Amino acid sequence: MMQDLDLLCINTIRTLAMDAVQAANSGHPGTPMALAPVAYTLWQKRLRYDPQDPAWMDRDRFVLSAGHASMLLYALLHLAGVRDLDPEDGSDRGPAVSLDEIRRFRQLDGRCAGHPEYRLAAGVETTTGPLGQGVGNSVGMAIASRWLAARYNRPGFELFTHDVFAIASDGDLMEGVSHEAASLAGHLKLGNLCWIYDNNRITIEGSTALAMSDDPGARFAAYGWHVEHLADANDTAAFERALAAFDRTRDRPTLIVVDSHIGYGAPHKQDTREAHGEPLGEDEVRGAKRFYGWPEDARFLVPDGVQEHFAAGIGARGKRLRREWIGRSAEYRAKHPALADELDHIRERRLPEGWSERIPAFPADAKGMATRESSGKVLNALAACIPWLIGGSADLAPSTKTLIAGDGLDLEAGSPGGRNLHFGIREHAMGAVLNGLALSGLRPYGASFLVFSDYGRPPIRLAALMELPVIYVYTHDSIGLGEDGPTHQPIEHLLSLRAIPGLIVLRPADANEVAECWKLILPLTDRPALLALTRQAVPTIDRRRYAAADGVARGAYVLADPPGGAPQVVLIGTGSEVSLCVQAHEALAVDGIRSRVVSMPSWELFDEQPRDYRDSVLPPQITARISVEQAAAIGWERYVGPGGRVIGMRSFGASAPHPDLQRKFGFTAEHIVATAKEMLEAAERVAQSARRS
Repeated sequence: MMQDLDLLCINTIRTLAMDAVQAANSGHPGTPMALAPVAYTLWQKRLRYDPQDPAWMDRDRFVLSAGHASMLLYALLHLAGVRDLDPEDGSDRGPAVSLDEIRRFRQLDGRCAGHPEYRLAAGVETTTGPLGQGVGNSVGMAIASRWLAARYNRPGFELFTHDVFAIASDGDLMEGVSHEAASLAGHLKLGNLCWIYDNNRITIEGSTALAMSDDPGARFAAYGWHVEHLADANDTAAFERALAAFDRTRDRPTLIVVDSHIGYGAPHKQDTREAHGEPLGEDEVRGAKRFYGWPEDARFLVPDGVQEHFAAGIGARGKRLRREWIGRSAEYRAKHPALADELDHIRERRLPEGWSERIPAFPADAKGMATRESSGKVLNALAACIPWLIGGSADLAPSTKTLIAGDGLDLEAGSPGGRNLHFGIREHAMGAVLNGLALSGLRPYGASFLVFSDYGRPPIRLAALMELPVIYVYTHDSIGLGEDGPTHQPIEHLLSLRAIPGLIVLRPADANEVAECWKLILPLTDRPALLALTRQAVPTIDRRRYAAADGVARGAYVLADPPGGAPQVVLIGTGSEVSLCVQAHEALAVDGIRSRVVSMPSWELFDEQPRDYRDSVLPPQITARISVEQAAAIGWERYVGPGGRVIGMRSFGASAPHPDLQRKFGFTAEHIVATAKEMLEAAERVAQSARRS
């Protein structure tokens, strides 16, 4: 039976949501009004969470995948008294979400953004809003919880026991990423994962019957989930029983289907699309408050006793559980110091001492190897000293060379401590899971062919938005993959990925640039990085003749310069095309033409360098510049300038052996040489004309 104080807390959540949306004249009031009883019961009666330390490693995770209902989360963070702790020294900087912040809902520089944003307010576990992403993240969090338990728990020292809860909307369950993620979670038998599905039967256009007629419960049962059904979101006792069923069911994930009324209590807009994505209006707000027995003219009211009730529930329980955990952790450190040290590294995102010394160097080799091959060698060297570096591929590990070598390393339902994840052909879910793993402190990587980055782009964008150090390994990076043809040959993909703010895109030229890329990527703590790697072999450049590969860290560097004076022309290449530029450089030298070769593995890193450095690599006075990249030509104008030439792709590729494709599309040393000579001859004609005049 719901107590009066419980109902008072629930209605406080509802009215705060209505008032905030109304004040902002923007937002989604209906779902917080509907799900307040469910969210309140979960937090107050079940969640393993200490509001005084929202970064506690063994806290339960609560993911509001239905990010449009953000005021539901903000109200909970405020009422539960979640604190904002300094990540450096742990000092208390005040409430994570104050009442004043709620009053500033959806306003510039406020913590209560329109959709929850990780890092903006403590207690927001992940950025949600693009539907399906939050539930995908929750699968990664559940995998991480089981992985941490498998590696670090010891008899008498169960440091990791936390569960993951996610609230999903109709839209979440319609999005394809949720299908992929749910299928994977069922396969892995993630018994620590519970999705709460808000079955309110309303979307922006109207009834879900307009576009959806499947039975989610039956679908999830087919995925291998346990399914509970709650006929009324207001029946908190029945919801507690559903949570108890989840606690008893540890051999598979649980879906709780909750039938709710969007805009519950609104006299005219309950169960309508108008309650979903717009303010209710002053009269409707007053009518809903009248229905709740609330003062109709009160705004942002938190009645006496509400926050105290939260403190006596989730606050007291969480404090006790965390203190017990801290005590166990101290004893654990004394008995298992090496494992405790690893956990310190994970929590602080530090790397082991001497990690970079493991990275191999590669001797010069005219035949060379594919950069996917050298990347696989570097990855395995790093994995040997960084146990929390885990990842996998979307069914392409043999091609992407991303398997960590060794027996018994597959992460499966019966081996949750494995390091090789098998995502299946689920690129979208893979990206969302990687974000969940990173949010849990692990260092994840995911791999596929570059052309299929299209399938995983939304979570890549969110990794950049959340400043997560996720690693993406994309191979088969150009028309160089050959016979598979234009369906598999990426053209516009590098340009598209370079457009994502905060993402570092790296296209290394040879094995030693690959090594330097990994050396650059691993220390990152606040941005994702993407490797674009070749299928075909590329020469390992002789670094005794040409510049060292450590220039990769600056995004671009001078690989080769002419011996007899300033260069007349600059050849800029990335990836497999750098060796073509080197060949052209040597051919031009035979003809007495002085050229510079610039390897530019990363636009982003080069653009971040000081102007003096950029000008030293690409001198402004040298206007004869040629860029060479087997990808979309767009964007290179910023580096070659108005007088430069871009040798790139302006169409899709074709199905043929790689050498034939190179000739067809102009990616040969001969074509680069001819282009350089043509530019210089044209410049000389202009100069002669100017002298005559």
